[in-house]
Amino acid sequence: MSISIRVPAQLRTLTGGAGEVSVEGATVGEALKALDVAHPGFGERLFDDSGNLRRFVNVFLADEDVRFLGGLDAAVADGQTLSVVPAVAGG
Repeated sequence: MSISIRVPAQLRTLTGGAGEVSVEGATVGEALKALDVAHPGFGERLFDDSGNLRRFVNVFLADEDVRFLGGLDAAVADGQTLSVVPAVAGG
């Protein structure tokens, strides 16, 4: 299944400047791993040493936080869009 992934500006150096890329995958985890294969460097920025999403990285599937949809095991349908959104902190 072809999934579009929206890439934040801070990580576009890994995609050659592209703000959106297409990958194959049946789950959120498969799609994000395919992103790292196609554009090396994403894995270390998205996943912790246990293979889970880092706490400061938010991933949305059709505007829903994947943590509430089953996390990395959440199913994705052909043509859906994942958005990678780094957490923003400030004071």
